[in-house]
Amino acid sequence: MNIAQRIPQPLETRKLGNGRRKVLALHCTLAHSGAWKGLAGEMDSEIEITATDMFNHGLSPDWDGQGDFQDRMARAAVATLTEPVDVIGHSFGASIAMRVAVLFPELVRSLTMIESVYFAIAGEDKPDLVKQSMNSSAPFYDAMKAGQFELGARLFNGGWGGGVGESWEDMPEHRRAAMIRGVRIVPACSPALLDDIHKLLEPGRLQSLNLPVLLMRGGNTAAVIAAVNDGFAARLPDARNVVVEGAGHMLPISHPAETADHLRQLFAEVPV
Repeated sequence: MNIAQRIPQPLETRKLGNGRRKVLALHCTLAHSGAWKGLAGEMDSEIEITATDMFNHGLSPDWDGQGDFQDRMARAAVATLTEPVDVIGHSFGASIAMRVAVLFPELVRSLTMIESVYFAIAGEDKPDLVKQSMNSSAPFYDAMKAGQFELGARLFNGGWGGGVGESWEDMPEHRRAAMIRGVRIVPACSPALLDDIHKLLEPGRLQSLNLPVLLMRGGNTAAVIAAVNDGFAARLPDARNVVVEGAGHMLPISHPAETADHLRQLFAEVPV
């Protein structure tokens, strides 16, 4: 399949690792493709990662505002694929990974969702947790509505960064600028994450996803993330739901060795 000609905005990508097994990796919001360097180092001889830069992140262009952001990301992410791969996503990247698996099942050998923020599924099972999460995020959304993007980036990074890396005050100016650029797309993620506009939660839709799925979260993560993973585990026909103790939301960055161990167990059962 070659859909590159139909992609209005191509994504920048980088290759990481020297292994035989091909992997597509989708980073979290406010990060970039380099977020997978730790995992690639742990699995250098085992996998070759194609790591994308999301729109408004890294070296990819700013999103043009057309269509649904999650859908545009999913289609752009697979534009250069020519063979089946293992797809891994973190946080919002995990929701893109799921959309890739639904849209292009012939290109996905296995799906790994790490700390998925697909809150719509938790909204069905434990709506109070979603309400609590949205209430705690109100200052962030207020800042975004007011066009205070620096404040929005600081609040978002503080809420989801899990204490990984420097504080906002100690962060180099270029890194703060990158986060301010990236945070602008967050409101555009809400229709897919909160409202399930692509109808992935319709009865039978997830149950028909016929591929191995690995769900990962940190033991110290928010309760709503646990509800998301539990919701997927209850609906997907072939899913394993694992917790990495001592880790938070930034699990694949803070705990690459543990992430690699769980991926090895999955890949051992999924032939190339």
